[in-house]
Amino acid sequence: GRPTIRKDIHRTMFSNQEKKIIATAGGGGDSLLKSVGAAGGSAVIAVTFIHPIDVVKTRLQVGGKYAQLGIGGTASVIAKEEGVISFWKGIGPAWLREASYTSLRLGLYSPIKSALGADKPDSWFIMKFAAGSLAGGLGSLVGNPFDVLKTQMMTADGDKVPTLGEAAAAMYKNQGIGGFYRGLEANVARAMVLNGTKMSCYDQIKQMIKSSGVVPDGIPTQFASAMGAGFFMATTVAPFDMVRTRLMNQPPDAKIYSGAFDCVGKIMAAEGPGGFYRGFFPIWMRFAPTTCLQLIIFEQLRGVLGMKSM
Repeated sequence: GRPTIRKDIHRTMFSNQEKKIIATAGGGGDSLLKSVGAAGGSAVIAVTFIHPIDVVKTRLQVGGKYAQLGIGGTASVIAKEEGVISFWKGIGPAWLREASYTSLRLGLYSPIKSALGADKPDSWFIMKFAAGSLAGGLGSLVGNPFDVLKTQMMTADGDKVPTLGEAAAAMYKNQGIGGFYRGLEANVARAMVLNGTKMSCYDQIKQMIKSSGVVPDGIPTQFASAMGAGFFMATTVAPFDMVRTRLMNQPPDAKIYSGAFDCVGKIMAAEGPGGFYRGFFPIWMRFAPTTCLQLIIFEQLRGVLGMKSM
């Protein structure tokens, strides 16, 4: 009787362990897909509300008549000359960019953080920054074509806004495949700094707030953490944002900059260090609400999908 009981116990233990391993393996892949899906959903919802600020910021960075007008003046001129709907110029590629780029840079952060062993309470900040940077760089490689098209469409003057298809066809005809990857080095560098700052600061601030108990848990903690992360993002990313916008918006037949380093040198020579922070306030105005909306919606969607909080 006893040998049979022992065999049954061993068989049951082995079977349970096997089930755990299978569940973990399936859950890991499932969690990755859920994480990327939740990130993409939160990003598309957030960008729909924030896009008008991005249009004003981009016009200011490109320069020309808008450089002298400031935020209020630029917004007023766009509304008067092109209509209110023009604040959503480029929303098509913006949606596609968020669905590709942001779904990866947000969705891959937790898996990469775990792979680097930075998912423990006492993990080093630099490891969290590295996880965010890697996720941002990978997302940027995928999203660059949509970023170029979005910038082109947002800076188009007049009532006639090219459709996404028209903009893509014109880009391919004039510049070939390479046109869709214009400014790639600046964009990847920007994405790595932006996402490294965003995710590590959000993670770290959230952990500090939770430890202090000053702010109630849940959405209030997420909001405070995201606001803090938004400020640090604007500070570190503004120079990269300026270089990226200048590179992406230069005419194909009369290139002003040969690359990212040439662009940095020419901005420094012509405008000084302050030139890299032109449009800083609208960048911060965009980052703070975007970060709050994205991360709060992302956290809520993770909960709905049965995933733990970041």
